[in-house]
Amino acid sequence: MTILQGDGIDSPVDVDEPVDADERHRIRVRRIDPDDLFAVVGSALAAFCLAWLGYERLTPLSGGLGFFVVWYVLFIGFAALVLRDRHSWIAAKDKLASIVITSSGVLVVAALILIVGYTTVRGVEALRPHFFTQTLHTTGPLAPATDGGGAHAIVGTIEQVGLAVLVSVPLGIACALFLNEIGGRLARPVRLIVDAMSAVPSIVAGLFIYAFFIVGLHQHFSGFPAALALTVLMLPTVTRTAEVVLRLVPGGLREGSLALGGSEWRMARLVILPTARAGLVTAVILGVARAVGETAPLLLTSGTNSDMNWNPFKGPQEALPVFVYNQIRSSSDSSVTRAWTGALVLLLLVLVLFVVARRLARRRFA
Repeated sequence: MTILQGDGIDSPVDVDEPVDADERHRIRVRRIDPDDLFAVVGSALAAFCLAWLGYERLTPLSGGLGFFVVWYVLFIGFAALVLRDRHSWIAAKDKLASIVITSSGVLVVAALILIVGYTTVRGVEALRPHFFTQTLHTTGPLAPATDGGGAHAIVGTIEQVGLAVLVSVPLGIACALFLNEIGGRLARPVRLIVDAMSAVPSIVAGLFIYAFFIVGLHQHFSGFPAALALTVLMLPTVTRTAEVVLRLVPGGLREGSLALGGSEWRMARLVILPTARAGLVTAVILGVARAVGETAPLLLTSGTNSDMNWNPFKGPQEALPVFVYNQIRSSSDSSVTRAWTGALVLLLLVLVLFVVARRLARRRFA
């Protein structure tokens, strides 16, 4: 007769032989055992004490990052020993993997909270309503941090990112449709080029637009070449993400559309794209996130301007990343504070853009 033993693994066992209850215990991934929780907390405290003794006292090493790395390695080692002593090898590996994954997630969330929180604390000092309506055209280097604003940079960021979205999103989705629905001999080199573009540094994209558009075509600094540089950065992200999303559309929808007499274009427009709309919006959001905080390509294409410029096709136009860069380089404390305010506004602007994109996608395809 076959019964469950070990960690949920079926193996033949003689019925007459006594089987311990722990050996028949089935692994439950989401089960939280109070004893295991106590063991994990104890391992963390023991690792902290040992790391402090060895890292801070017995060795000449110092520093928060190194101490954290030593503590985390010791913590995982102690937890593995304790769990292995209390459970079978399979159960111990399962629980240890849960600890590593959970701690990694907590670390990422903590880092995000730290970044957002620190930026908020430093930037809220000079955040006033007039920051969204005034510029720095009449603000001197010795003026208080609450004087002037970044309205010109906010307008520049919105216009430049908007132009980049208008160019990169249609091209990226069309390229993804070609790779996923049409294919052919050109699919492989096109996919190779898209993958290569994903690794292009932002400064190279800015140099390319500067050499081709500004130097080659004898143009001047403005928001449009900056948008082109951002397009180069956004296009591979949108294309690769949209291609992955389109692959998730069930093949039965394609077959049913073609069986009803629809053309490939109607199938793509009326069936595939609406089905994948949520994923395509995510692709756009990832593309915007890739480009909205870039500074190097904007320094080579848009230039700097402390006054308002509503026309992205004429004259230098400053964006929020360049605004933060210029302010943080100043030796004035008020300028540094104003730079943190610009960084906070950039975070808020990205959040608003993401929410608006989600809402528009729901209303458009509802």
